[in-house]
Amino acid sequence: MACLKVGSKTDFFQCQGQAWFCAAGLPSDVTVEVGDMSFHLHKYPLLSKSATLGRLIEEASQGESCNIKLNDVPGGARSFEMVAKFCYDVKLELTAGNVAALRCAAEHLEMTEDYSENNLILQAECFLNQAVLHSWKDSLRVLQTCEGLLPHAEDLHVVERCIQSLASKASTDPQLFGWPVMERGPLQSPGGSILWNGISTGSRPRNSRPDWWYEDASSLNLPFYKRLISAMEARGVRRQVICGSLASYARRYLPGLNRRQSAGELGHRRSSGSPAAEPVEEQRTLLEEIDRLLPIQKDAMPVKFLFSLLRTAAILKAGPSCISNLETRIGMQLDRASLEDLLMPSFSPHSADEALYNVDCIQRILEHFLEMDRATGGATASPYPGNGESVTGSPSLTRLTAVAKLVDGYLAEIAPDVNLKLMKFQSLAEAVPDYARPLDDGIYRAIDIYLKFHPWLSELEKEKLCKVIDCQKLSLEACTHAAQNNRLPLRVVVQVLFFEQLQLRTSIAGCFMVSENLDGSRQLRGNDGGWATAVRENQVLKVGMDSMRLRVLELERECLGMRQEILKLGQEKGRGWGGVVPKKLVGFKIKSQMCSAQEDSVSDQKSSAGKTVKSPLKLTSHRNNLYVEG
Repeated sequence: MACLKVGSKTDFFQCQGQAWFCAAGLPSDVTVEVGDMSFHLHKYPLLSKSATLGRLIEEASQGESCNIKLNDVPGGARSFEMVAKFCYDVKLELTAGNVAALRCAAEHLEMTEDYSENNLILQAECFLNQAVLHSWKDSLRVLQTCEGLLPHAEDLHVVERCIQSLASKASTDPQLFGWPVMERGPLQSPGGSILWNGISTGSRPRNSRPDWWYEDASSLNLPFYKRLISAMEARGVRRQVICGSLASYARRYLPGLNRRQSAGELGHRRSSGSPAAEPVEEQRTLLEEIDRLLPIQKDAMPVKFLFSLLRTAAILKAGPSCISNLETRIGMQLDRASLEDLLMPSFSPHSADEALYNVDCIQRILEHFLEMDRATGGATASPYPGNGESVTGSPSLTRLTAVAKLVDGYLAEIAPDVNLKLMKFQSLAEAVPDYARPLDDGIYRAIDIYLKFHPWLSELEKEKLCKVIDCQKLSLEACTHAAQNNRLPLRVVVQVLFFEQLQLRTSIAGCFMVSENLDGSRQLRGNDGGWATAVRENQVLKVGMDSMRLRVLELERECLGMRQEILKLGQEKGRGWGGVVPKKLVGFKIKSQMCSAQEDSVSDQKSSAGKTVKSPLKLTSHRNNLYVEG
């Protein structure tokens, strides 16, 4: 820390209780009261340096006694003590910790050059401009002391000069200069390199990073910090660096950013000396100010930190504008969030029928994401392959797919909440566009969990909820599970069975086409190549086809039983699905017979021409799932 020594005499001031005495051998003829302290001094040293004290002494002189009250001296009794020592030419050190108070006190007492040469104002200004403002640490220290010297330090531009000095140093590339960004120690050369035995080694003491100033800036109060950030933005400091500093400042003074901190603990944390021990009102104000400083643009802040701010804003009951801005920022990069981020508890007063998680907040965030997608053109359902971008240049379909997967996982996580209303669950599920889900296995799993923990739903409510599921986009595993799921409505089960049969028949037809193509290609290559291998492959293919035929027959029996049950229900209720469902199932038996005929025909052809028929395909069945192996 920079230091300037003034004065030549030894210190002869003595403190006794709440009084200072000057042991100069002469009786005191003036008493100056500053707050609770009284200073027993002499008129001439004070008159020779301060015009203000000269006028006050002249006005208050009554005979030999003279009493003066100075309750408005910047810095209080501590500042006036140093001013008195300066007037007596006592040795005094100007440092970054006291120069601001001395500068303000000297101005208040009119200690100018017109009144006396080399006066205190000149000494303090020279020290500020030539030593303090060239050092990061000294400038920061002076700015911190100015917090208790307002508005005097503001009127003298001490605050502004320190802020501009700090902004200038923070905007300098730390890789280019060792000073003033890095302070020089006794073992450093003026260029910043380390000295060994008086010789420069040419190496730097440490590698500075763009965030080297974050911790120091976080020690400032909010008004000074805001002005420092504004000055840095004016000097062109990168937005990411500014946002990183805002995050560091928020983490220091907002304990609610800790995910494990509960709402009750947040309002009662009062650890002495801790910067985070702020009242809830001050934390709310700080959070709203940080929200105003943050830019509303994508990638300005990590989405995880934004979720932490939003969670804290809900705990502190921040204003609607602050919460809306945070939700908008999160919506811009929702595809980068994780499931853990979305699990935001509901911090409203708990009631018996309140949901555990804030579903409304996630709904709004998803709407912001989709609105941004539409504003940029919207992702299409069939983007050009290769670059992952949509035709219109909007956010790619990959981002939408990631968000759809995230929402489906979120729905599955909150589905066991018995207080979660059907309308909220269904609204969030339907908010995702259909083309954003390549497969509907995720939303099927979420709905199945919801039905499991909400068994009191009526058949009509179940049917409305299951309309979100597209049975044609279920995998074979999901179809198999759904066909045996007694929690699903009957209509949905019938649709699942129908599309499962279509998938199986499509797979069988594909196997036939591949087999015929392979047979033709092998016949062109001649009969060279191993009779035993061809026989084995044909046997494996026959076993696979038999297994597939059995599975198709089993599904047909299930559908026939289902149809009979539906007809019975229709007869009992006088209405039903008898006229609708049979139309979907009427072609099953015919297609099965056609498929069997094709299989027999192929088997006969292979038996008659076994010498030339070879098929590398192998069909295996595992847990009702079909796999084609080459």
